[in-house]
Amino acid sequence: MDSKALLIVDDHPLPLRDCLRYLQTAGKLQGFIGDILRQYVLERELETRTDLDVNPAMVEQAVVDFRLQNKLTEPQAFQDWLARNGSTYEVFHKQILGSFKLEKLKAQLAEARLQEYFIERKLMLDRVVLSRIVVDSQEMAEELKSQIAEGGSFEELAREYSKSDDRVANGMMGPVSRGAMPDVLRAAIDSVQPGAIVGPVQIENYWALFRLEQLLPATLEDNQLKQVMQTELFDRWLAEKIQAMTVKLQVTE
Repeated sequence: MDSKALLIVDDHPLPLRDCLRYLQTAGKLQGFIGDILRQYVLERELETRTDLDVNPAMVEQAVVDFRLQNKLTEPQAFQDWLARNGSTYEVFHKQILGSFKLEKLKAQLAEARLQEYFIERKLMLDRVVLSRIVVDSQEMAEELKSQIAEGGSFEELAREYSKSDDRVANGMMGPVSRGAMPDVLRAAIDSVQPGAIVGPVQIENYWALFRLEQLLPATLEDNQLKQVMQTELFDRWLAEKIQAMTVKLQVTE
């Protein structure tokens, strides 16, 4: 085997230089290098920090859970799975440990900036549930609003007159990000309570009536949202670390 070969394909050695050239030709060299740099930064950070201790019992339990979920409880079945994936128990165990450390690292890096970042993103994170009736003219929208005010059913009018696809669901749009709404609609929604009718509001070439169904304010007590924001802050930190590095591609014969 050629000691300088990165891969052996049908007994034919492929040197590292050729492999990199193939990646460059395929337009994937930059991503390949990016993955290497990302892993380089992560491993150095995880190896040098002393505040990422993980309870060994948690790691062992995670291994057990993985084997149960993937029906690998039999020792030989697990060994076969490791072999098929080019791994060993020691490597697999280290990967599980690394995943726990990575989550602790994310939480610690985000801790100081999480509240400020949440406030910055709150406009996009807050959501409202809306229903709507979309028609061709302002006059029609005003007429439908009058009918609703006189006791007409919003749902029935949406099914009968609305031009939008959600008319089949009585005009129910579902949750919408406040930050994604047109300014005029967001301002109107922010000044009313659930159940109120807003509009007519011109949206592109149409006119719409909206009913505010529910407010869904974002909160850091939502663990799923908190984890998403921690990951976003972590990715930003990682990108900044990589951008600050001096990287030279050097391949020798």
